[in-house]
Amino acid sequence: MGVSQNETVQRAPERQKELFGVQLEVTNLLLEGERRKLLVLQREAKFHSQVICEAASLKSREKQQRQLTLAISRIEQQCKQLEQEYRQACLGALRNANARGCGKSNRSQPAIGLKQTPKSRPTIFGTVASSATPKDNVHRRSLPQTHQTGKTIGNIPCGSSDGMSSHNSSLETVESSENSSEQDNSLVYRDTDLVSGSLEALIQHLVPTTMYYPDRTYIFAFVLSSRLFIKPHALLGEVIRLSWTQQKLNDPGVTKSNLGRFCYHLVQLLGEWMETFPYDFRDERVMAHVRNITQRCVTLDPGLRRDVSTMLHNLLHKLTDLEKYEEFLEKTSIDTAASIMDHGIVLDITEVCGSPLELAQNLTQIELERLSYIGPEEFVQAFAKENPSIETSFKDMKKTRNLESYIQWFNRLSFMVATQVLVQHQKKKQRVRLIEFWIEVARECFNIGNFNSLMAIIAGLNMSPVSRLKKTWSKVQTAQFSVLEHQMDPSSNFTSYRSTLKAAMWRSAGATDERQKIVIPFFSLLVKDLYFLNEGCASRLSNGHINFEKFWQLAKQVTEFMTWKQVACPFEKDNQVLQFMQTGPILSENELGLVSFDCEPPENSMEKERWKYLKSSSSPKS
Repeated sequence: MGVSQNETVQRAPERQKELFGVQLEVTNLLLEGERRKLLVLQREAKFHSQVICEAASLKSREKQQRQLTLAISRIEQQCKQLEQEYRQACLGALRNANARGCGKSNRSQPAIGLKQTPKSRPTIFGTVASSATPKDNVHRRSLPQTHQTGKTIGNIPCGSSDGMSSHNSSLETVESSENSSEQDNSLVYRDTDLVSGSLEALIQHLVPTTMYYPDRTYIFAFVLSSRLFIKPHALLGEVIRLSWTQQKLNDPGVTKSNLGRFCYHLVQLLGEWMETFPYDFRDERVMAHVRNITQRCVTLDPGLRRDVSTMLHNLLHKLTDLEKYEEFLEKTSIDTAASIMDHGIVLDITEVCGSPLELAQNLTQIELERLSYIGPEEFVQAFAKENPSIETSFKDMKKTRNLESYIQWFNRLSFMVATQVLVQHQKKKQRVRLIEFWIEVARECFNIGNFNSLMAIIAGLNMSPVSRLKKTWSKVQTAQFSVLEHQMDPSSNFTSYRSTLKAAMWRSAGATDERQKIVIPFFSLLVKDLYFLNEGCASRLSNGHINFEKFWQLAKQVTEFMTWKQVACPFEKDNQVLQFMQTGPILSENELGLVSFDCEPPENSMEKERWKYLKSSSSPKS
């Protein structure tokens, strides 16, 4: 796209950080948490070595010191391993991003739903790769809705509108050389799997005719990922142009009998697009095409008027709901800012909701509501943001901020946990009670399948202002917390979490109880997997074709997400709890640091320097 490989590799780390923001650096934050634990243990070991001679029970002290030494060794080894894995895997994936292609898929279409052929999913530690141009069992097919011969428009053959002849042509296998111009008018298959094709050929494959209608999974995969190369309004405009040309709709003598089921198929295609990617239709240029299509189809086939009316009504309903949600987010932001201005009123969460189970259920309400508004195209548009091509301008395509709002919610929940533990709890006993309460909430989130809230709570309790409270943590029953931390352990690319997520998916797939259908993934890892799949697989092959195997892989993972977000929350709402969690006051990182030192004063020179810095930086505001 006009950018060299070296320039792409050089910009990759900056692009990654810009894309994911604060939340998507959570792996590094967890690593820092392990390091802080190591420092605490080292200080304790040093302290015990100094007082061991004065201890009443020498054997007991020696045993405790050995335990501390072993713990230090274990955590230090874990830190080194995690840091090495993270650095090598991320840099390696980015370094080889443009040199890779996608490997052979086990199936030609992304799984719709959760029941699917078991297959390793590409992640930052294992991307899909193969040769740029498939060689084994590769053959080319003519486009299913056109002849191989005939007048071409932009390298796209526009044959007869005779639907039956076009349909039969899909069964023909075209054998041609790699350098033949004919291959630009064909799609490349391996066995029965579509693996590549030119952008023009893939667009043509989307265009319905009298007898041909594209597969639903192809529609989803192509419309989802095509925005890496062409804007949605331009894609729809090209579909209309090809349809008009093939079916000769500008001919004044054309009638319904000439077109057969073409108008029905075209309206059906538009309906599926609206159903899956409704936010594309916030663009007035797209709606202009919609008016053009629907008016022409209804004129030619009046029987479609009812279908068109229902389709547009459903679209209006979705877009109206989105506008209301955006207004709610804006109001929530204003209410939050107002509450932060007055730190004197910070309610104890247990006064608002004293049951960990009920709080976990209300957190799940928030998660599912916010997930439901994230469009599948928002993931790919985030990749388009990194593409310098003017043709796929991110700002031009971007019509929503639901993905960013969801990331902000994760960060807010983490800071809410830390704020609740520290503010207005000067007594150690109260802090211990709040920490154990949040651990119980995290456990209930785990049981529900709400892994995003679980991770946010763990991150909040591992924030430095909370984790440094050694005297407080010494009184906390941490057995459950250790188990939860193990489940979300980032080492080995979150192996433990991925196994748990897979079990939750199987539970959801066979569940009859609505409560067991809930799967809310750790969102930053989902986005990171998609990001590295995009970066680790070449979008174009060496022959200029678009790598459609990559499109299948992206579509497969996004369809999993779509299944998760469509689950209706079965729990009863508590509006007071929902309001408090989304608008209640939270402290900034520096403010949390100051309150933390008020709870337990600094113990070493590093903490004392940090305390002095925080006091000096906050003094002008007071």
